[in-house]
Amino acid sequence: MAVNPAVYGASTRPPRGDYGRAADDYTCTQDYAAYTAQDHALYHRLYERQSAQLPGLASQHFIDALPLLGAKERIPRLEEVSERLYRATRWQLVAVPGLIPEAPFFTLLANRKFPVTDWIRTPAEFDYIVEPDIFHDLFGHVPLLFNPVFADYVQRYGQGGLKAHQLGACEMLARLYWYTIEFGLIREHGALRAYGAGILSSAGELAYAVRSPEPQRLPLQIERTMRTRYKIDSYQQTYFVTESFEQLFALTAPDFTPLYACLRKLPEFAADAH
Repeated sequence: MAVNPAVYGASTRPPRGDYGRAADDYTCTQDYAAYTAQDHALYHRLYERQSAQLPGLASQHFIDALPLLGAKERIPRLEEVSERLYRATRWQLVAVPGLIPEAPFFTLLANRKFPVTDWIRTPAEFDYIVEPDIFHDLFGHVPLLFNPVFADYVQRYGQGGLKAHQLGACEMLARLYWYTIEFGLIREHGALRAYGAGILSSAGELAYAVRSPEPQRLPLQIERTMRTRYKIDSYQQTYFVTESFEQLFALTAPDFTPLYACLRKLPEFAADAH
């Protein structure tokens, strides 16, 4: 069975990655021997730059778990990180050739398997990359999967995604993913901190999201989040703030089926709407 890449946003350029080596579930074997010395050096530079920015801006949960990725001097072997992760929260990492469609993505999350793109950006993309690469997926997402509550939330999201896919509600649920797992903010000991992978792996958005007076920051509320459009090519103009991962988990406990029906009748909010 041939698998096809997913389309990202409004881009007309097909996603990179060799989908010909993917299995029916879109997973593949990490071709570790294919990484060059330049690839490992680039990963190290990205890691050093981002980790230096974390104090005072990133969730302490993230900072505490980051060393579990292993040596920062080289691209990690996914199976090594996966072994540590499984012992901690029963999650596993699986390699994928790039972005994958919604149903396979939700299925992996529902089964506590996190898909990690196995290629790394080029040096020319050091400051910005359109698609998620192995640095974004590993550095940005994986540390918080060592947190039991957040790990359970991501699985619950995958389970909800499978239902949303059947109900034609993936766009609304995608906004929840975007504003929590990718661009979420959390309040820790009264201070604002970032926990979203898109913020934590970004050279510029980390400080902007937490400290800039420009964006609005709203308390996380499921209905408003699902009605709010988002930006894929610039810093966010709206962020949603949760008080704890326990709150995040609790907010996603109800069945969203009646909520989707209600939200379809309501107007959407622009990314910068107040």
